[in-house]
Amino acid sequence: MKNNTIHFIELQATNLDEIKKFYGNTFGWSFTDYGDAYCDFHEAGISGGFAKTDIMTTGGTLVVLYHTNLQEAMDNVINHGGKIWKEIFSFPGGSRFEFIDPSGNKLAVWNDK
Repeated sequence: MKNNTIHFIELQATNLDEIKKFYGNTFGWSFTDYGDAYCDFHEAGISGGFAKTDIMTTGGTLVVLYHTNLQEAMDNVINHGGKIWKEIFSFPGGSRFEFIDPSGNKLAVWNDK
């Protein structure tokens, strides 16, 4: 591991079973459970986990995932219960869309095309 680099991202989830189903089906992630209130996720490109919470809190972090086909990724999000926050748009350096997962976390998916 290297100092001063992102190593782990923790997101909140109101329902761990629902959030694991969403990310497993949508992005192919797998999970390791640590009791009833926490799970790590794998195959995401970075280490992270979901912490069970009764009430979602708002933060300033936007986690950005990468996908070579944004339309395919957006369709997967919709088909597995996510909601599109911003449709695909271009910006200097690429394109992306933003979505809300079933627990209310806002994330983005981008590529360099």
